[in-house]
Amino acid sequence: MRIFHLPTAFLLCLSMVGCGTATPISEEVAPSTAGASNEVDVDAAPFEIQNDYILGQGDTISIQVFDEPDLTLSTAVGTSGSINYSYLGDIKVVGKSPSQLERHIAGMLQNGFLVNPSVNVTVLEYRPFYINGEVRTPGSYPYQPGLTLDKAIALAGGLTDRASTRKMFVTKGLGGGKSEEESKVYLNSRIAPGDIITIKEGFF
Repeated sequence: MRIFHLPTAFLLCLSMVGCGTATPISEEVAPSTAGASNEVDVDAAPFEIQNDYILGQGDTISIQVFDEPDLTLSTAVGTSGSINYSYLGDIKVVGKSPSQLERHIAGMLQNGFLVNPSVNVTVLEYRPFYINGEVRTPGSYPYQPGLTLDKAIALAGGLTDRASTRKMFVTKGLGGGKSEEESKVYLNSRIAPGDIITIKEGFF
């Protein structure tokens, strides 16, 4: 009986069959968790005051009439409080909500121009808010949906060393040149377009 001695290299090759393509556990790619967060981005949420928002100087609006591209207009509301619109001339905008302006324009277009016009008015850019007092860079800043007082302060460069977080006030800008009396606010208070924020000095 003969005993065959297989070459060492051949035996080594056989021992590697079936394991040469195995992926070590340490090299496995973990499943992606993108989009799994339950956190809500406040800035991405729909702007809650769109429907009853009162238009004012500094707002930029868009007007569209269904199936009438020539009547599409994007414009800023100037100091006069009015806009110039095709066929209709000057239209008073300040003091109206977008839905009120829609009805107003539709009524004017029905008077000899269109039958049952469908008008849509949206706010493209809200008027700025203002912050003064004990912040590093007081002035006006573009409004951002979801804006709170702490974010407004950050946009203004932060508080000065003399600022008091117990003496923070806002005068609400209501549009149409109207405003409410000054009221106390807190860091998590919502800020609206046209608001005037005042950070007062503390006494130490």
